[in-house]
Amino acid sequence: MKDQSDWDVLVAGGGNAALCAAIAARRAGCRVLVVEKADTFNRGGNTRHTRNMRCAHDSATDTLTGPYTAAEFEEDLLRVTGGNTDLALSRMMIERSKDMLGWIQEQGVRFQPSLGGTLSLGRTNSFFLGGGRSMLNALYRTATQLGVEIRYEHEVTGLEIEGSHFRAAHIRHAGGESRIAAKAFIAASGGLQADFDWLEQGWGERARNFLIRGTPNNTGTVTRMLIDAGVQQIGDPTQCHAVAIDARAPRYDGGIITRLDCVVFGIVVNRKARRFYDEGEDIWPKRYAIWGRLVAEQPEQIAYIVFDAPNLTRFMPSLYPPIKADTIAELAEKLDLDPAALEATVTEFNAAVVGDRPFDHTELDGNRTQGLEIDKTNWAQRIETPPYYAFPVRPGITFTYLGVKVDDHARMLMADATPASNMCAAGEIMAGNVLGQGYAAGIGMTIGAVFGRLAGEEAARMARRTAAPQEETA
Repeated sequence: MKDQSDWDVLVAGGGNAALCAAIAARRAGCRVLVVEKADTFNRGGNTRHTRNMRCAHDSATDTLTGPYTAAEFEEDLLRVTGGNTDLALSRMMIERSKDMLGWIQEQGVRFQPSLGGTLSLGRTNSFFLGGGRSMLNALYRTATQLGVEIRYEHEVTGLEIEGSHFRAAHIRHAGGESRIAAKAFIAASGGLQADFDWLEQGWGERARNFLIRGTPNNTGTVTRMLIDAGVQQIGDPTQCHAVAIDARAPRYDGGIITRLDCVVFGIVVNRKARRFYDEGEDIWPKRYAIWGRLVAEQPEQIAYIVFDAPNLTRFMPSLYPPIKADTIAELAEKLDLDPAALEATVTEFNAAVVGDRPFDHTELDGNRTQGLEIDKTNWAQRIETPPYYAFPVRPGITFTYLGVKVDDHARMLMADATPASNMCAAGEIMAGNVLGQGYAAGIGMTIGAVFGRLAGEEAARMARRTAAPQEETA
């Protein structure tokens, strides 16, 4: 059976990047088909769990408290990546992010007033009204109204690529198998983090103790097929957006409510009840994404955030309540740690605290410890007021950075560094071009939106140069 539909652009994926791409291609006059692996309720990959995006802007807005220049954005990106980024491509993304807030609102997405608290993002990041799922629903609504066709529970199982030219995708769905051809192809199908065998190739057995913050559908199937077909690979398999999340979280889809933002308010110890990193290194948006990797390096890939009573209400609560005890020794027993070792660590820490500036988690306050093997360089407070609390944490993987290389038109680059003739990529599958390592809050959504829109526009140009295909259903 043949469906005589002539698809100009086929988009694999169903999140922010995929929808921005589909909308941009449709607005350019293309017939667009989106194939999403998930069902309707679980559509959208990790976008469902997001809250905000980071875009450059030259002045305050009704939802942002002040300017965030392209130069400052670049400085923040270089800081968190340690310079491990394609600088030209990143600068292009940052510049194009300036009009993204306006463009995405034109697609029905709404933002809420800026937030304060422990996030420290009121000037730099715009928060979606209703969160990521609301943002996603708005994009789907607009795409559908424009005439984009969405097919759920459609998994890409094969790609027909001749040289650098996409011919068709093989799709598995409830009705069987289909071969869908299109004039241009956009890969926006996420990272590979839900494939534990692939994670283990980079991380070893440690990966089996990781938790996946988002969808179980991001297994990197399309990424592997593209690399096998000759698209250039980019990224280190061990680099990813990884944060410390509650160790009691589910294996998949715990989302943002399992993240813990209280590192700065206490100390973090491993299974030996010893500190292993400076908890006061930087303010929240730049520091929170280092802790997943740090915990991954610890015995059994678990750690514990320990703090006392005055700090209990200073941070955003998590899904699970903290473990509570009247003494440090009792807390250690509840955590299955050596009580004497934890008491020694806390006593040593308390004796080393110096500085008397008022506590302010939104800026580097210089209150530190002095003389420890690992000093806490800001926000050092004695842990001395009962009751005492702790959260157990494990590495929570948001998305991986191993993916496909693209140019400044979002075109995939082949092994010989030439652009593919009709293939683009956007979102997590190409995030490694910008994020060689590290992370800054909201930048994943920026990568998805900017490169999604760019990929849609470029795919539309590609489609105009390519002969019309057909769809075949087996």
